[in-house]
Amino acid sequence: MSSQPPIGEISTMMNAPGVPVFRNVNWGGLRTLYIKEVRRFFKVQLQTIWAPAIQTLLFLVVFTVATGAKRPVAVGGIDIPFGDFIAPGLIISQGMMGPAFANASFSLMVGKIQGTIVDYLQPPLSTLELLTGLVAGAMTRGLLVGVGVWLAMLLYGIHLIQVHFWAVAWFGLLGTMFLALLGVLTSIWADKFDNAAAVSNFIVTPLGLLSGTFYSVDKLAPAFRAVSHANPFFYIISGFRYGFLGTADSPILIGSIVVLVIDVVLAVACYALLRSGWKIKN
Repeated sequence: MSSQPPIGEISTMMNAPGVPVFRNVNWGGLRTLYIKEVRRFFKVQLQTIWAPAIQTLLFLVVFTVATGAKRPVAVGGIDIPFGDFIAPGLIISQGMMGPAFANASFSLMVGKIQGTIVDYLQPPLSTLELLTGLVAGAMTRGLLVGVGVWLAMLLYGIHLIQVHFWAVAWFGLLGTMFLALLGVLTSIWADKFDNAAAVSNFIVTPLGLLSGTFYSVDKLAPAFRAVSHANPFFYIISGFRYGFLGTADSPILIGSIVVLVIDVVLAVACYALLRSGWKIKN
């Protein structure tokens, strides 16, 4: 018997130019991209994982020893030891969100600088699959650093036992996704390292430090309290802190909605820019 299909069926088996071969999700390609992103930061794990973990732990040591080791912080009418108060904010902002942004903002930008952007554009991946792989890789780095910092803080003597694990997981995922998407957006726009550094230095770092990580916003003047409530980092840190301490500076439901909406808006913006090929395909 002949292994060739009947002549009338040849046209239906061949794909027309421009028609993708993968009709559904290209799970193999998505998995390969994710592994590539994870292996990329694991090759230099001393810089990408251990350095931010140690830096975050140093923040905790310096602030607890120098300023508030014996002074409790009142949150929701409850006095909380200063170290226990700042630890969750340090984990999510410095330990998880910062590395997630750094990883995502590096991928496409370096491809454009080195001329290897074709490695992301040529494989048979849809725009959504490409975005998912980049964001998932960045979130993995953030989660690994966060777990490392959490374990180190437990050894340091900080009380970090989850009261509401769902809040830790929910706001941890929303926070790392937020910075991962912002990193992808930066990576699409940036043409050189200075561009990405500018976003990190003038947007990410100030928002992280002025978000209630080291203080309770209830103690601020009304004007500064209003500014803090306009900072999305504030809701992420407040919700993440609620998961460990059982109390927060803001309503958890409102914080969840605010951050989720921001994540959706950023995801749509990244998808639209990747699909259009802005500053990538030219």
